[in-house]
Amino acid sequence: MAVKIRLQRHGSKKRPFYFIVVADARAPRDGKFIQKIGTYNPLTHPATVLVDRQQALEWLANGAQPTDTVRKILSTKGVLYLKHLLRGVSLGLFDQAAAMTKFEEWHQDQEAKERARQEEKMRERRQSRQRPPVNRTKPVKAAPPAEPEHTEEQPSAESNPE
Repeated sequence: MAVKIRLQRHGSKKRPFYFIVVADARAPRDGKFIQKIGTYNPLTHPATVLVDRQQALEWLANGAQPTDTVRKILSTKGVLYLKHLLRGVSLGLFDQAAAMTKFEEWHQDQEAKERARQEEKMRERRQSRQRPPVNRTKPVKAAPPAEPEHTEEQPSAESNPE
């Protein structure tokens, strides 16, 4: 039986909300599923994602294939990186403690980047809301431009046919 980790749509029209579920590949998108491992709300900024890492790791280790969107979600949450590190532990490249240390460092770095992105967006939003200061003094009317002085032209002998 082929098992997939995919999104199951909930919510009303034009207001999507998704469950991240483990389901048989033959089951319909919103049909029967084996286990719910998280939620995804794309309407919030940034999108809200809650994933049970342990359950996701178990299903990935058992051969469940994530869809493209779920693969991206699991990647941003660090599940695929943790799977990669645990594979290194099973091959004997490093021990469990070193793998968890690497993961924690990566996770803290990702959180710091996300916080910086959110702060930058908030700063941009505040700047776009600020209006230029209004000058409440009466404007000074500019003097009308000076008219050029008219000079009388002397008629030339050539232009006078007399």
